Amino acid sequence: PSLSATSNITSIVPKNITSAIPPGYQSRLALLFAMGGTQGLVGWWMVRSGLGDDRRGDRSEIRVSPYRLAAHLGMAVGTYSALLWTGLGALSYPVDRYAAAANTVASSASAAGTSAPSSLLQQYTNQLAPAALRHARTTRVGVVSTVGLTGITILSGAFVAGNDAGNAYNTYPLMDGRLIPWDDMVDPDKVPKWRNLFETTATVQWNHRVLGTCTALSAVGVAGYGLLRDPASGGRRGGASTSALRAASGTTPQVRRGLMALGTAATAQMSLGIATLLTYVPINLAATHQLGSLVVLTCGVYTAHSLRYAGQSVVSKVGSGAARSLVNG
Repeated sequence: PSLSATSNITSIVPKNITSAIPPGYQSRLALLFAMGGTQGLVGWWMVRSGLGDDRRGDRSEIRVSPYRLAAHLGMAVGTYSALLWTGLGALSYPVDRYAAAANTVASSASAAGTSAPSSLLQQYTNQLAPAALRHARTTRVGVVSTVGLTGITILSGAFVAGNDAGNAYNTYPLMDGRLIPWDDMVDPDKVPKWRNLFETTATVQWNHRVLGTCTALSAVGVAGYGLLRDPASGGRRGGASTSALRAASGTTPQVRRGLMALGTAATAQMSLGIATLLTYVPINLAATHQLGSLVVLTCGVYTAHSLRYAGQSVVSKVGSGAARSLVNG
């Protein structure tokens, strides 16, 4: 009896696990599994660059290649972002549940002479006013751009760590009394010259400063635009109905929360980065600063996902006048 019970359990568990996966997510999970395995290989490839006494340089600890460190961090950030996006998609699947079978339903409905049912996400997009939909799409572009900037800034931070660039020019905003220390940014002995972008201390730190500042400004800017320029936020709304206010607003409560979190996290992250630099990179602040970059990235991915109703794939499938005017230009 015990063997039979064990057999039944082992046959039920995989079925329960696979049945919990929403349709269309199998390929995503396979990709995430492959990325996780690749991350381990990239990690070993990075560690291998630090093996041997010739990698110690002029310091007591072993140093790994900054390029391989950036590749390892980039792979980790990419895997985390894909995992987060997939998890958010799985959680919101009840809202998007018709999307996986949209083509099948549409073809059968067309043959029967009826209209295909739309998902709740498409219904929401369909009821938006033209100004609201335009506002949502512009906000989404800004959020996605900020996420991209965040990723590039994180990669530049890997070169700062790999070159110990944070232990020099510990002033802000000037570097050795100048905004741009031209004389220190190009090493004539480095060939080819592009290596200065990734191996020269002054250039590496200046790149990270500029990228970090641009990321913070972008986050604060898109948060301000999304929250303050919302078509429904201006003027007197009086006794307008909930549906009317919803149609006039280009942002949902989830989007507004995400924008507030994104702007706040980016501002705190920039302040933390400056504090880390001015205090000569203590390990506790450096680790917190690295964790802060993931917080900013998480806020950005969450907000971009919350704005998926303004994405091209959704807008192109709805039949409202607002959508048609945007799709057709």
